[in-house]
Amino acid sequence: MGVSYIGTSLRSLYKFTSPPTLSLRLHKPTSYISIKFTTLAASRRISSRARGRGNPGPVGSSSSFRAFSSLVVGSFSSLVSCGGDSSISSNKGMEMAGDQVYIVLGTFLLGSILGLLFYRALCRDKDNAKAAKAAKAGSKEARCQRDGSVSAATDDVIIVGAGVAGSALAHTLGKDGRRVRVIERDLTEPDRIVGELLQPGGYLKLIELGLEDCVEEIDAQRVYGYALFKDGRNTRLSYPLEKFHSDVSGRSFHNGRFIQRMRQKVATLPNVHMEQGTVTSLIEENGTIKGVHYKTKSGQEMDAFAPLTIVCDGCFSNLRRSLCKPKVMSPISELCILTVWLVYFTINQRVSLSLQVDIPSHFVGLVLENCQLPYANHGHVILADPSPILFYPISSTEVRCLVDVPGQKLPSVGNGEMANYMKTAVAPQVPPEIRDAFIAAIDKGNIRSMPNRSMPADPQPTPGALLLGDAFNMRHPLTGGGMTVALSDIVVLRDLLKPLSNLHNADALCKYLESFYTLRKPVASTINTLAGALYKVFSASPDQARKEMRQACFDYLSLGGVFSNGPVALLSGLNPKPLSLVLHFFAVAVYGVGRLLVPFPSPKRLLVGARLISSASSIIFPILKAEGLRQMFFPVAVPTYYRPPSVK
Repeated sequence: MGVSYIGTSLRSLYKFTSPPTLSLRLHKPTSYISIKFTTLAASRRISSRARGRGNPGPVGSSSSFRAFSSLVVGSFSSLVSCGGDSSISSNKGMEMAGDQVYIVLGTFLLGSILGLLFYRALCRDKDNAKAAKAAKAGSKEARCQRDGSVSAATDDVIIVGAGVAGSALAHTLGKDGRRVRVIERDLTEPDRIVGELLQPGGYLKLIELGLEDCVEEIDAQRVYGYALFKDGRNTRLSYPLEKFHSDVSGRSFHNGRFIQRMRQKVATLPNVHMEQGTVTSLIEENGTIKGVHYKTKSGQEMDAFAPLTIVCDGCFSNLRRSLCKPKVMSPISELCILTVWLVYFTINQRVSLSLQVDIPSHFVGLVLENCQLPYANHGHVILADPSPILFYPISSTEVRCLVDVPGQKLPSVGNGEMANYMKTAVAPQVPPEIRDAFIAAIDKGNIRSMPNRSMPADPQPTPGALLLGDAFNMRHPLTGGGMTVALSDIVVLRDLLKPLSNLHNADALCKYLESFYTLRKPVASTINTLAGALYKVFSASPDQARKEMRQACFDYLSLGGVFSNGPVALLSGLNPKPLSLVLHFFAVAVYGVGRLLVPFPSPKRLLVGARLISSASSIIFPILKAEGLRQMFFPVAVPTYYRPPSVK
């Protein structure tokens, strides 16, 4: 069957089961066009001399996109088409003169422009409909204010979500005298396999917010550090707690119990109203968020209005898109970018375009019962193959096990593939002291999974609204830093809002709160960067330089003293300094190079050492760039670092 790969919408790239890449190259003098699709699961290479007229493939699901792309595909598919099944290579082909290439490209460009004009006409209709909706929302708000059916005149802040971030924020703002409405989708006790370890830095923030008693009466366990295991060796890393009160340590617990304790404490405040409901959309008027539209537990549709709406509805937030800069381009945008590159190609005779989508790993969770960890009151990290395994206590009789499984596709739990994978691939790498309890937990059958997501904070400042918690910023949960970041953000936001008595000037408030995004950076970005870097270093790799980096990290931390206290202070949130993070990271790399050069250097060892430094740079610099170098290392130089409140 003939297949036209270019006729397929770029949107289909995101449906691969592993990170896809699209690259186009055309080389002179033979007008040789190479189009390459690669994934971890499959590799397809198309090499063709441009000839004939191809049949455009499927172009998406929406009618507007189909109408637009039919113009583009119709012209571009004449440039490249191919037949075959999964691997297509034409060794014959016919040469196309350079003038013909430019004619076809000109046709493609003209089709793109016509398609864009048509698309803009469609967008104009959407804008008109949006304006009508905004006007309707405004009239509804006025009507609700008259009849008093919703909280338009009584609430200062609406909080969407009552998880760790939402509950802590509601209690904090309520304590400061704000009138707060909290809308949570499900007020029953959550049952999650993550969000169960609070680092000492997070516990200090909990004390600062007056919520430290929420870890009491839930059988929470104190955590004093970590134990690392690799290839039969192990080392203990203790939190540097000497300068703190004896009560300060990490805490591990059932996530649901902790959240319920926080909700109970919120319920004691008379000026905070918490209700169960599903927020379906934000109410927007002239670019300003006025409130939320939600469904109550009984199914009744309601509107709530407040001068400030804070969205903390977790990693699966359905409101994030409207308050964050888009991470993934729309199909129309992708084709526009492709058009621009092809115009550039007509001048430089070469184009290379790469679109990559990160595929998260998953945590597969188990609960081990009545077993003793090798090191009591410590988290345990096993540097396994292909990626780390975590153990930590969540009650006096239970130990949580989290097995990291890379990639998007998991073995099936239903047909027994997951249990078989855990017993054959994972169990042999578990410490012997807890291996029997691990296998017993597998046999019990309560195997659950959770995707590990990573998303740098990239907000779109919007008058009347703010993002917080996992809806705003996520990092790999390997280091257990999520709650520490969320609680630290709440402290920053509380301090910014405290001097304000009037929140109704949305534009002025939005401009003032831009400093929040800068003030949070040193703490949040340090923990985010460390989580991403450690996950890559701790994961197994066939590359020799990465193997050396992994071993160097284990040996460096095993040295003790400043070599372990510094990194552990970063991980625990006790000393979240970006510069200290970078220094320790490259100290590990240099230590790894030193190991290679002892007892004497050789050309091969020197080459591996150079690749080790290069590998370390390729791990940390992209993460630092995504977090924002200026905000992390020089926040005072950012104009939004401090803005005096213009509204009081």
